[in-house]
Amino acid sequence: MDQALHQILKSHFGFDDFRPLQLDIIKAAMAGQDVLALMPTGGGKSLCYQVPGLAKEGLCLVISPLIALMNDQVQNLRKKNITAFAIHSGLSRKEVINILKTATHSNCKFLYVSPERLETSLFKEYLPALDVNLIVVDEAHCISQWGYDFRPPYLNIADIREELAEIPVMALTASATERVQQDICEKLSTDKNNFKIFRQSFERPNLSYSVFNVQSRINKIIQILNNVQGSSIVYCKTRKRTKEIAELLQMQNISADYYNAGLSSDLRTQKQQAWIQNKVRVMVCTNAFGMGIDKPDVRTVIHADAPDCLENYYQEAGRAGRDGKRAFAVLLFDEPEIDTLKNLPDVRYPDIETVRTIYQAVVNYLQIPEGEEPSEYYDFDLKDFIKKFNLNIQSAIYGLKALEQDGWLSFNEQVFFPATVRFTTYKNELYDYEKGSPHLEPLIKTLLRAYEGIFDYPASISESYLAFLLKTETTLIQEQLTRLHFDRIIDYQPQKDMPQIYLNRTRIKTSLLRIDNKLYAERKQIFTDRVKKIISYCLDTNTCRSRIIGNYFGDDELPDCGICDNCLGRKKSELTAAELETIINYMKTNSTSSLSTIHILKELNHIKKEHIWTAINFLVEEGKLLMQADGKLQWK
Repeated sequence: MDQALHQILKSHFGFDDFRPLQLDIIKAAMAGQDVLALMPTGGGKSLCYQVPGLAKEGLCLVISPLIALMNDQVQNLRKKNITAFAIHSGLSRKEVINILKTATHSNCKFLYVSPERLETSLFKEYLPALDVNLIVVDEAHCISQWGYDFRPPYLNIADIREELAEIPVMALTASATERVQQDICEKLSTDKNNFKIFRQSFERPNLSYSVFNVQSRINKIIQILNNVQGSSIVYCKTRKRTKEIAELLQMQNISADYYNAGLSSDLRTQKQQAWIQNKVRVMVCTNAFGMGIDKPDVRTVIHADAPDCLENYYQEAGRAGRDGKRAFAVLLFDEPEIDTLKNLPDVRYPDIETVRTIYQAVVNYLQIPEGEEPSEYYDFDLKDFIKKFNLNIQSAIYGLKALEQDGWLSFNEQVFFPATVRFTTYKNELYDYEKGSPHLEPLIKTLLRAYEGIFDYPASISESYLAFLLKTETTLIQEQLTRLHFDRIIDYQPQKDMPQIYLNRTRIKTSLLRIDNKLYAERKQIFTDRVKKIISYCLDTNTCRSRIIGNYFGDDELPDCGICDNCLGRKKSELTAAELETIINYMKTNSTSSLSTIHILKELNHIKKEHIWTAINFLVEEGKLLMQADGKLQWK
């Protein structure tokens, strides 16, 4: 079996060997075992289900909340000539039926489904005919109400398990505490002991964690970026700050741009690609940036604001140094921010009257009368909603979150549905149409050439790419696509990036709205505990930071990393003046060349490795050494 799995890995994905734990997880799934895999961001989770999905007969059902990632995965698989589809909240009933029919009667290997779609009668009708061989639950922590990103629609997965009782489940997540791990297993199986848990070590031996209590965030960010060259991410809490910090960096001649969910999808894609291609060095962003981006050469991830939990921090900081070379994760805070964090639970969990006010505003905004049953997804402009009802932005956001977690509605702020096209006419009719509309023939021919399978299922298209191919304007392409749609030659769904909202329950009188107070209080307490942990992480000046993070997620076997600020702080007193002088002289002597840390350690093997790391960190922080984009060091 190992040989066959390696053959799939090589022929479809181009890799010679599996990463640690991947093969063990795959073999467990192949043997029919339920699996929970905890793997860090960038750890290769997708291959854990894609390889067995290809090795088994039938279809792999992947449940994921991230629409953009679902679409990316489908496109990437299709480029490898692997049939894949995605069903999510942005599709019409007609589109869902077409996909389900095609998936049932074709060699479809992967069907990505958002959790909201699982409970629809339409999906349940087709489920028995899909020949599912493996159920994959991505972002599995979303199923636990004790997790940091609980999503009630994930609870629908338990019903799918009953329908497909003999089919193994693979649950995947980058971060889950031991309580959340247990809850995932209980929610996905009647017998939690049936789950085999695989957990990659939380140790990142090349990643140095540091925390600084600073008065001026921007000055510290500039200092770090001047001392450590290469690609960088700077995370901020608000959209406004992303733009402000990016502009301040540009004034210091540091190549920077900003990214947040308030920008159009085209602009977000453009900025993201510029950063990936190293045309922009620093991306200043909210946490809307980073999901699904595997850029290995990020040298620094800087948090300009403290996040509200270690789960988010670990995921975001972990985007640094995936190439295995030295990288830095830096968290900045000040005393007022600690006070803000302490008050955050009361802000995140508003009282019932605030929640009712938000519910009333939502149904009024969407013009939904009392007694109306759930029926459709609505475009929801959060900024317009807040303005029209004169709401406090935090009350609005967290009121929506409370309604979502209690199952009253589903709200997806980060939505992007690419434009899709499917030909709906017969080929002989298309030929006649081209003869009668010669000005549309170039676009028709280009669609057929550029998008394989466009007659069989909706293909995600790019109007701007079509305009580039045809050497014309994007607006003209959009007009021509609309004409073809109107003439019933194609089914054209324009791009959409408006947030979506869906009422899960019948619209009721606002005074009758209730939430589960006991669960609400428990979730608030767990959130309070998470906030306390991130505050403790900020204020702890002694414990190894890698161990703090590992212990939080139940990994109690981590040694001290030796390279975080706290480990180096303890060792600084052990570094003698003579050793520091030796290291400085060596770097000065070789000042004309760039040196790798491995080379330095080898040449100065008479000095303890920990002392050399301490000296390097000290000299980089002092601006004496420059860490270049490739991870090498040079005397300044």
